[in-house]
Amino acid sequence: MSAMHKIAVAGCTGRMGHMLIEAVLAADDCQLAGALDREGSPALGVDASAFLGKSSGVITQSELRAGLSNAEYLIDFTRPEGTMAHLAVCRELGVKLIIGTTGFSPEQKAEIEAASKDIAIVMAPNMSVGVNVVLRLLDMAARALSQGYDIEIVEAHHRHKVDAPSGTALKMGEVVADALGRDLKACAVYGREGVTGERDPSTIGFATVRGGDVVGDHTVMFMGTGERIEVTHKSSSRATYAQGSLRAVRFLATPSSGLYGMDDVLGLR
Repeated sequence: MSAMHKIAVAGCTGRMGHMLIEAVLAADDCQLAGALDREGSPALGVDASAFLGKSSGVITQSELRAGLSNAEYLIDFTRPEGTMAHLAVCRELGVKLIIGTTGFSPEQKAEIEAASKDIAIVMAPNMSVGVNVVLRLLDMAARALSQGYDIEIVEAHHRHKVDAPSGTALKMGEVVADALGRDLKACAVYGREGVTGERDPSTIGFATVRGGDVVGDHTVMFMGTGERIEVTHKSSSRATYAQGSLRAVRFLATPSSGLYGMDDVLGLR
């Protein structure tokens, strides 16, 4: 049997954190080696798998160096400010990083890229295997439908999501724009209200829905004369993100540095 992948989970008491811990404990080739939560969390000092009614022997803690002392990898689905703090310590300790956090500024993305010179990082706005296959399909569709089709992206998430549009929707827009030879920053339209005038055919529109417990729905519409093509992905469980994250861990077993995406993990480049 191959060596166990020793994994720490950031934000371990959140919805995604719980899903990640459950996935790590269920995987034959993975070992939970650390569980991190914010300072002041009532879960500090408690076994990280207590929510499952079992003991993992890993205690939830807020001190980063202590929480990462036995880990080879950190999976991070938190918020940009938290991820950046984790990045600095991972770089110092040589811990490889899987980043599912979204909403980074260009400056923060540059810091992550700089850190990847020292540690191996997989960073993706969506760790779902299905979503990343959809991104490949969107590239193909955009190239084939480059003339005479208006493009709109609609996404829906739960009421607790703090950034909009979602990182996945933005990634879909980037893939489509790149395939069309456009700059998303120049052609994206993020909201419409009032008398907007006729639609500019060179734009890519985004619409955001927030409510309930929607895990994540994304639809890209290519709308032409007499027909409409829709490419849709719907997540019914965060388990898909957790399983994609473990595939990213396994991919990172080989490289010692570098910045990778899920297309690298899945061999889609």
